[in-house]
Amino acid sequence: MQQCGSGGISGQCYPSGKPGQSRGIFYRTGNAKGLVVKPRVPAAPSVRRLPSYLHVINNLPVEGEYISGTFIAEELNLDSIQVRKDLAITGVTGKPKKGYRIEALRDAIENFLGWDKGFDAVLVGVGNLGSALMGYSELVRHGLHIIAAFDNNPRMVGKRVHGIPILNTKTMDIQLRTLGAKIAILSVPAEAAQETADVLIRAGITGLWNFTNVKLKTPEGIIVQKEDISSGYAMLCVRMKE
Repeated sequence: MQQCGSGGISGQCYPSGKPGQSRGIFYRTGNAKGLVVKPRVPAAPSVRRLPSYLHVINNLPVEGEYISGTFIAEELNLDSIQVRKDLAITGVTGKPKKGYRIEALRDAIENFLGWDKGFDAVLVGVGNLGSALMGYSELVRHGLHIIAAFDNNPRMVGKRVHGIPILNTKTMDIQLRTLGAKIAILSVPAEAAQETADVLIRAGITGLWNFTNVKLKTPEGIIVQKEDISSGYAMLCVRMKE
């Protein structure tokens, strides 16, 4: 099992890929007779900053061919050295005194994050938070397509929210095998979180985006990204006191 946490809803967690793939950083272990290549996942803070860099690139005030790490750093009030280190994990390289080719940098970030391919996902729990996530257009822009949602409220089942069909959780295991999604967004009440996760995993879900306050128990090979919105609120409160 791989679990990651974050201080806000922009956190990222992802598999580093198989040895030989370009995504991820690798290191060698073992003896001279049999070296084994194992994936090393880049530091989570670096990964979490990449979407912000992509936002700067996609919202440049004027068109151009190159963008510098210094410009990105100034836009986000970050250290330019840190920005360059973060960008290095994508494999992109810049030119001295010019910076990075904009299109190459955009492609490198999107490829590293897997956003160039896109993912189908389902959402479980169409309450206030679930409904808001279903209507969050940035997810679609980044390649996450919520193709169906599940809820146990009879008044919701059969309806559409933001164009997404609401299905009954009682048939979730059967429906998921047909839908073929591998990612599930979990926004159910805490008392239902573990049981719901168990059903999702048995039905073939391998990635859980967990918006509950429950630390899920999952088998090896299941990736869990836990979001704690209260952590972001805590940081805001501390900074307001400064």
